[in-house]
Amino acid sequence: MPDASGNTNTKPGNPGKEMLIARLMQAVTKLQRRFQNDDDEEREWMIRNCANPAVIEFLKESTVMMLHVIDAIGQLEPVNGASISKEFGIPKGSVSKITRRLLDRGIICTELLPDNKKEVLFRTTPLGQEIFTLHQALHKQMDVGIHLFLERYSENELLFFTQGIEDTAEVSWTEPESIAARFTAVKHLPEDTEPFTARDSAELHEITAMLRKLDERSLRKAKTILEDVFFKVY
Repeated sequence: MPDASGNTNTKPGNPGKEMLIARLMQAVTKLQRRFQNDDDEEREWMIRNCANPAVIEFLKESTVMMLHVIDAIGQLEPVNGASISKEFGIPKGSVSKITRRLLDRGIICTELLPDNKKEVLFRTTPLGQEIFTLHQALHKQMDVGIHLFLERYSENELLFFTQGIEDTAEVSWTEPESIAARFTAVKHLPEDTEPFTARDSAELHEITAMLRKLDERSLRKAKTILEDVFFKVY
């Protein structure tokens, strides 16, 4: 993939690029943890902005997947389980289990088609509609925050981020050769490339953490030392 400047000829092993990759890997780990914490943050927002005790009680016990199913039904109702699974990428087994729980809680109800008694369609009840509306309000709030956050970046930077995310969705990190084959910028892996281990990752993170503590002057010194010791050919 091209770098931010559009250059596709960056040589493997470039110290500056390797340091940026390590920094990016650390950022991804933090982002994963943030997304996990965001589930609780979003739930707390909904609870703070709700005055119905029944909804609040449900939110305290609900899972993220349950809210996604309610959202799907609210947008598509009346809708069957197969359509929920297809349109929202939720496994059919999960849809079946969650809709049963939502039926028991009075969040959704069912109806049958006059000409097809076997097909069950789901609708939100008044309580379910209130949860759906609250969840939609949360997403609108998040959209405003995301938009304001991304406004700080230029069009070129946003294009680069978008390309990176789209590329990421198409590859498997555990199959480096498939990545090399997919992106022409990486012709092949060096013959002496060894598998990247958990120990390598820990050591790389430790070194990166130490370097980030240095001021600009000390960082230049460290760079010079590293180049002299490990990268200069005598």
